[in-house]
Amino acid sequence: MTAPVQTRPLGAQISHMLKSRGVDTIFGIPGVHNQEMYRGIEEAGIRHILARHEQGAGFMADGYARASGRPGVCYVITGPGLCNTMTPLGQAYSDSVSVLAISSCLDETAATRGQLHQMLDQEIAGGTVCDWSATAHSADAAYALIDRALAEFQSVRKRSKHIQVPIALLEGNAPPASDPAPEPVTLAEQSLPPNIAAQIAAAKRPLFVLGGGAVGNPDTTRKVLAQLQAASFTTYAGRGIAGLDDPLHFGAYLGRPESESVIAGADLVIAVGTELSEIDLWRAELGHVGDFIRVDIDPEMLAQQSGGGKLLMNSVSFFTGLAAALEGHVARTSWTAKEVKAARARWRAESDSERPGIAPICDVLREVMPEDTMYFSDMTQFAYTGKEVWDMARPGHWHHPYGFGTLGYALPAGIGGATARPGLPTVIIAGDYGFQYTVQELGTAVELGQPLPILLWDNGKLKEIEDSMVRAQIAPNSVIAHNPDFCALAKAYGAYAEAPKSHSELKRAVTAAFKADGPTLIYMTAAMTAD
Repeated sequence: MTAPVQTRPLGAQISHMLKSRGVDTIFGIPGVHNQEMYRGIEEAGIRHILARHEQGAGFMADGYARASGRPGVCYVITGPGLCNTMTPLGQAYSDSVSVLAISSCLDETAATRGQLHQMLDQEIAGGTVCDWSATAHSADAAYALIDRALAEFQSVRKRSKHIQVPIALLEGNAPPASDPAPEPVTLAEQSLPPNIAAQIAAAKRPLFVLGGGAVGNPDTTRKVLAQLQAASFTTYAGRGIAGLDDPLHFGAYLGRPESESVIAGADLVIAVGTELSEIDLWRAELGHVGDFIRVDIDPEMLAQQSGGGKLLMNSVSFFTGLAAALEGHVARTSWTAKEVKAARARWRAESDSERPGIAPICDVLREVMPEDTMYFSDMTQFAYTGKEVWDMARPGHWHHPYGFGTLGYALPAGIGGATARPGLPTVIIAGDYGFQYTVQELGTAVELGQPLPILLWDNGKLKEIEDSMVRAQIAPNSVIAHNPDFCALAKAYGAYAEAPKSHSELKRAVTAAFKADGPTLIYMTAAMTAD
């Protein structure tokens, strides 16, 4: 006799399904409209982390996804819950991060007005910042949409997704999702066209531009760069792909105006896994005048390019194929370590002069950071300088709100990242203004007992905006705000706080913060002295 199917409220079944698909952590805030989603969380064996604001929950899911390589999932309520999560969903879409938001929604909105949390069209609202936003009108549809989202996270460019389920459907009994889970979706290995490999091998001054989509196999990439004696740049998201000891690596200075003339000096430019967007270049054109090859998994990126070679191909397959094709190849390029070193020195000096005092502090901090430290930074001048001058030993270890560029990212994303990597070092970098967007998430970090050094850079104003206004000959307006006593604020939440006066005190504070039983706010200003 066949055993009877065990039905549960659909909200509980969804949690059980997610657990069976490998989800072990959910970030969110319960409310009366999504409480059914919480019925099955503990029973399924999923850890739930309570954020202090839905924006924080979304950023935590983002940080978790970036740090773990697995989807970050958040549960939010109807209406304002989803709206509060739309900023992190937009950030995840922009930066190719696998975040899945599951929300409740009202059962009917066309004929009734004045309902709690009502929106004109919640599904469309979610769709403005996600890859797609869909409503499940049955249990089977909810399961199918979840499996679709998880499959797409594995097989195509990672983008945020939103699934909403009507409240009555969440409350109603439903059979479980299919078991076992569908077979994982994997990308087929692609072959590098021989003519492309030959073109690269024949170049006299090849130059690679490596983006966040090229972080998959740094060892093979470094082998190819060395065998070709190729020069390289990385975007900010691609830092760490090229080796620290590569004498022909120009670093993450792609946004420096002079890089355009350097790129024009290459006879072949190969751009791998990068949008070559405004936030990569800070100019309209890359600057190449020679041949150009672009490698990307996103057809939209390739379609934007006119001329040159276009490969719809993932970076691992590309570099693996290129390494095989180059066996026995002897490079004769004309790039020199001297010209690269001189350019990097000029660009570091420019960066230091634009935002004085930050580069030396970055050097001091780098001395005490443990191996495998992961960084989460906010929109702050300290991070803008750090992204240029702070070389990374490995890719995928500095996360920043690149494309969408939202304030308030670092703290909650760092909490999510630390959750994904228990026992490994995580650092948060924030500015005085942006930190206050999500400061309440300190409570979550304290609850979790996370040993997070929170490097807070206080220049007493929206300094980047003030500088921009001055350059535009606009009298600075509304760029100075009253700040709290940040150390006292951190202590009020139960966190630790330090205000080092010198570089040596800063190093001691950071070292101690990694060993603490909770987060430590480390207050930094330009008044900090060198030893």
